[in-house]
Amino acid sequence: MTKLNYKFDQVGSYLRPAALKQAHKDFAAGNITADQLTTIKHTAIKQVVAGEVKVGLKDVTDGEFNRSWWHLDFLWNLTGVDKYDYEASYKFHGSKTRTDNVELTGKIAANPDHPFYADFDFLKSLLPDGVAPKVTIPSPSMLFRDNRSDNWHQYYTTWGAYLNDLAAAYHDTLLQFYARGARYIQLDDTTWAFLIAQFAKNADDPAEYTKYAQLAEDIVYVINKALAELPDDLKVSTHICRGNFKSTYLFEGSYAAVADYLGQLNYDAFFLEYDNPRSGDFEPIAKIWNNRPDVELVLGLVTSKFPELEDKATVEARIKDASQYVPLGNLALSTQCGFASTEEGNALTEDDEWAKLALIRDITTEVWA
Repeated sequence: MTKLNYKFDQVGSYLRPAALKQAHKDFAAGNITADQLTTIKHTAIKQVVAGEVKVGLKDVTDGEFNRSWWHLDFLWNLTGVDKYDYEASYKFHGSKTRTDNVELTGKIAANPDHPFYADFDFLKSLLPDGVAPKVTIPSPSMLFRDNRSDNWHQYYTTWGAYLNDLAAAYHDTLLQFYARGARYIQLDDTTWAFLIAQFAKNADDPAEYTKYAQLAEDIVYVINKALAELPDDLKVSTHICRGNFKSTYLFEGSYAAVADYLGQLNYDAFFLEYDNPRSGDFEPIAKIWNNRPDVELVLGLVTSKFPELEDKATVEARIKDASQYVPLGNLALSTQCGFASTEEGNALTEDDEWAKLALIRDITTEVWA
């Protein structure tokens, strides 16, 4: 069976319109009901989907308009996971986040009533023929960060048993989406960028370096176990993110430090951030492709953080540069990240957002004609 393949692709989140932001405030204040909020969400989703189709995308998301965070809303609704106040902001460069976090409250498992399933059903109902719905959820590795699994020993006798349950929870979730008609699912992941930073920080500390190397191996184990024996026509990609909050970032550094691990992951496609010098050069992508000659590498050469429109010739030259390491046929193009990984959104307008996507469409039409 053939898996979906797009040269013009997108990460998934879009700027929330003013009406949707106001509706959340009104709901929090008790001025509108949950049903009224849902109606406003659905109106906004219809509009963003129409925009995606109009700009020429063949895979579309609901803009992540049903969630506040790109990752936490999904994790909170797994079985054995709950929300708590972290009482600390995530350490973005130049901005402070809200202090929501995740903790284990029991053995982890898929939730057959996860609200994201209904969200997907609504998205799927909106699409014209020839356009596929795309699901975006966080990678299971996001549970290994920011104290989220510190209390695993309260529910498991071994770390390995926890890893197996986590992999099973994701495997079952992917199959549930598939049963509802999903053929393209993306797992977003900032943990690899976190590990790049930790490997650099602890290069001269063998014990700490080994600790993070073991974490990387555990992530490879969980992800590959979750991806094992999925239907042949289900495409699962990952977005290796460096952090995205109100146009700020968390991490920097070349993918070289984790390329060997990324090359072991059995994803069908990798979205890689390459929109600025702190991302490093293209040489590491060869390691991913060498291990997986059929893999798709989606280059994030157009920034979603700022409104300035990239020069078309410059982007095309960078694609040519990347093709020295990986065949052009294995490459694709997108923004480096979404436009609003959290409901706050990045520092650009909706018009800027669509202009960025139109630029990517035009470049892909020329490069992969």
